[in-house]
Parts: sequence; structure tokens; C-alpha cells
Amino acid sequence: MDFTPPPHTTQHWQLTKPAARGRRGIVASQAAAAAGAGIAILEAGGNAADAAVATAFALAAVEPWNSGLGGIGFALVHPAGASRAEVVDFGPVAPRALEPSRFRLTGRIKQDLFAWPEVENDANIHGPLSFVIPSSVAGYAALHERFGRLPLAEILAPAIALARRGLPADWFTTLKVANSAAVLRLYPESARIYLPGGLPPIAPYQGTPGFFRLGNLPETLERLQRAGFRDFYEGEIAASIAADIAAMGGLLDAEDLRACRARLGPATEIAWAPGRTLSLPGGLTAAPTFARVLELCRRAAAPGTPDSAPDTSPGASWYVALARALKTAYAERLAGIGDAEPKAAESCTTHLSVCDAEGGMVAMTTTLLSSMGSRVVLPQSGVLMNNGVMWFDPRPDQPNSIAPGKRPLCNMCPSLIRESTRPWIAAGASGGRRILASVVQMLAFVADFGMDPETAAHHPRIDVSGPDEITADRRLAPEILAALAAEGPLETVEHAVLPVNFACPNLIESRADGTRIGISDTMSPWSAALSQA
Repeated sequence: MDFTPPPHTTQHWQLTKPAARGRRGIVASQAAAAAGAGIAILEAGGNAADAAVATAFALAAVEPWNSGLGGIGFALVHPAGASRAEVVDFGPVAPRALEPSRFRLTGRIKQDLFAWPEVENDANIHGPLSFVIPSSVAGYAALHERFGRLPLAEILAPAIALARRGLPADWFTTLKVANSAAVLRLYPESARIYLPGGLPPIAPYQGTPGFFRLGNLPETLERLQRAGFRDFYEGEIAASIAADIAAMGGLLDAEDLRACRARLGPATEIAWAPGRTLSLPGGLTAAPTFARVLELCRRAAAPGTPDSAPDTSPGASWYVALARALKTAYAERLAGIGDAEPKAAESCTTHLSVCDAEGGMVAMTTTLLSSMGSRVVLPQSGVLMNNGVMWFDPRPDQPNSIAPGKRPLCNMCPSLIRESTRPWIAAGASGGRRILASVVQMLAFVADFGMDPETAAHHPRIDVSGPDEITADRRLAPEILAALAAEGPLETVEHAVLPVNFACPNLIESRADGTRIGISDTMSPWSAALSQA
């Protein structure tokens, strides 16, 4: 007999992720323990800014491959009672000594990540030359100082408790560490922490997983609690960071740290629909491309004017219009500004959304860029450093080329929608160039089609992360898949834990009647949205 093997299916099950519902505060995060830290701060009297900072620091201890003290990011903040949102920009900045001559090209293309020319020894991808200035702590400090109200000691207490406990050694930790093990083993402190005996930590076959400490991270968090956030840039922690990097032959130095500051300013605003305004971070993020997608979609009746009545699912014409808009917008982005985060590489990013009891909202996206960033843990501080130099084009004379003190293009896109002056929706995602498509769809599902956030999170999506190809969830209706296939190359895929074919969004809706609903990514095993009792 003839037998043609069917496509392999990784997950022969249907997963659901519970939403958080209530009339007070909600925190949505890619790690439930970090969301719990944010809820503890809300219960202690903190507001959305306090809870966002507490959640972000907690993520350094419980989701170290995605963000942390060695990272960068952007936050949108709309305090209760304010008329509009503000941006906290702690995006990537190259060290002052970063010179293109340090990154010699081999003449080959680096296909395993994305189509940058290959650099000798992958120096722009991992190791001490790959660091940009770690501005996350400066961003969290600015967010806390400008918008928070609880003392610093309370804000950091949950993260310190989690860091002292250690990272859960379960199957997901094994998976994440194993994916980076080939490079982690090159750096002594990274190997000591993550590769005991030279291998990734293995979850027990039965029983409850244990925990392991992330080097000196607990002591560094405790030092910040005592000395304040600026110690990371001007005090004992800064001195240890600079010394460790110098010993490794890196370029980032004490003056780079001393000069690091977050920038605050008004959000970029775009009309979403009558009475509804979208707020974005602007600058060298996905925001300009998001604005272009909305402009193109309006012409084709996509987000803002759904092709079917409210409270129904989007149809084939809606997905086609969105795919066309994303293709065009990405073609313009990549031609005019330069490439950025890879589509195929595993992006090391996290997003969190917060709503407090008064209705204030925060949407924050932070990243190390690649999974495990540079793969370098600094021995004295326990800080896992980013590999933000990979955002730059290693070729000279390009829009996004390496240069001292330069800011590269990246794809983070924390988003807020307000109704009149009232914060309504906070959203964002991790996933490199896949972020934009997921955020557009999640916002449209809720804001345009009237979906409950829980329904929206479980609804199949498409991804378009460049000008050529569409990726579609195989659960979409046959007529939708057929219409997308008519537009050009189409790949139908599973929405699974790994491979990560779609970005990982979370979203909180704060309704006019006081009801709040939060949801995290359905396929992220550790993620959760939690509500105050």
C-alpha cells in the first residue's frame, strides 16, 4: 500500500489559558510568579507603575532568558486621572567605544539567525563585544520615580524573595537552557550556573522540581534595595560590572554606565476609531510601522472598521487586508530604516501589562534580544547581559550600521488604547519581528470585533514579519487559508510552545463599568494574568 505521512503535529491537544477578572488591579506577565509579585505590590497600596517595576525585577529572577538587569526596553504609562500616556524610553544605546572595525566580516551570511553578514567568532551575537548599555534598571528607576508611590525597599522585596528561592528547575527551564547550552558553555560563570556537570539542569522524573540560584543576582538586588537604583550605574554594582567586562575584553565601561539615563516624553498617538486613541512608544521601535499598517488597513477596511458586524470573528477579507498591509509596511521599513530583530531566531523578550484599582495602566516590553542575550553572566553581579549589538548591521554605510553611541532599530511595541481620556486597553508581546502582527490582531479582536480578551487570546492568528511570506495558524477556517494562499507564499503551522511560530502577547481590558479582564499568552507554559481579590 501507499502511505503518505501526514504533517507532524507536536501538540495533540487543545490548550486554554484562564483569564483574570475583577474590579481592582490585574497583572499579566510571561511568568506567573512575577505577576504574583506585581499583585503583592498592588495589595500593599502600590499603583500600576509600582507593580510594573516589581514585576519586571521579579522576571529577572524567574524568566532570566527573556529580560533582566542586563537588558533594555520601553514602557507606556497612563496614570489614573491623566489625559494621555507617557513613554519611558530605556532603549538600546551602543557603548562609546563600539567601533565597526572590531567586527570583521567572514564573507559569509549568518543564516542560522538572520541574513546579516557573518562576523568572525560571532562577536556581535554573543560574548563581551555584543553588549549595549544595560538601561533596564534606569528605565525601572525612571518609571518608579515619575509615577510610583511605594518605597523602593517594598518594590524590590518580591524580586529578592524569588531570587533567594532560585529558578525553578522544571522541564521548561531544561528546554530554555538546552537551546542556548552550546554557547553558554563558552563563558565560565554562565556554565557554572546553567550547566551543572556540563549539562542543562534536568527536571525530576517524578515529584516536585527544585530550584537553583542565579549566581550573585540575589546579592545585587539586595544592594539595589539598600543603595538605590543609581548604584547600578555609579556605585559598587557599577564598579563590578565595569571590572568584569574589562577583564573579558569588552568595550562597555564605567563612563557608559555613568551616562545611562532613561528618557521620558509624550506617547505617539494615532486615532484608532472615533473616541479611541492608540498610544505607542515612537522612535526606533515598531511604532512607525504600526502606524503605517493602520493607515493601509483603513483603506481596505481592516482594523478600525471590521468587515463583519461587532461581536463576530474576522473573515477572509479582513485577514487578506491585514496581510497586505503588513507586507507593504515591512517592505518600506526594511528598505528605509534597515533590518532589525530576526524573524526566525528565538527572541529573548518579555512583555507585562498592569492595571491598578484606580484604572491606571502600564504596558512594558523589555528584552535581552536573543534567548539568554549575550549568554554572558557577569561573575560579581550575576547580571546576564544583553547582546544588543546584534541589532546593528555589521556592514558599513548602512541605515542601521554599527557606530559608537548609536541607537539601533528594534521591534518592541508596548501599546495602550484610551477611550476619550480613560485608559482602556494595555497590550504588547514578545517575539521579535512577530510582535507587530500579534499586537495589531489582539487589539483589533478586542477593540473592533468586541471579543472578550480571553476569546481573543485563543483566536487563531497570522504572522507577516516581512514583505514576502505569510504564516498562518492551521486552525484558521479553510476559506481564510485559501484566501491567504492566493496572496503568495503561505506556510501553515502549529501554534505551539516550540517552535515559536507566533509572538507571545498579553492584554488587559479595563471596561467603563469597572470590570477588568486580563489574559496572557495561551502557549507560554509559565505565563499568567492575576487579579486582586
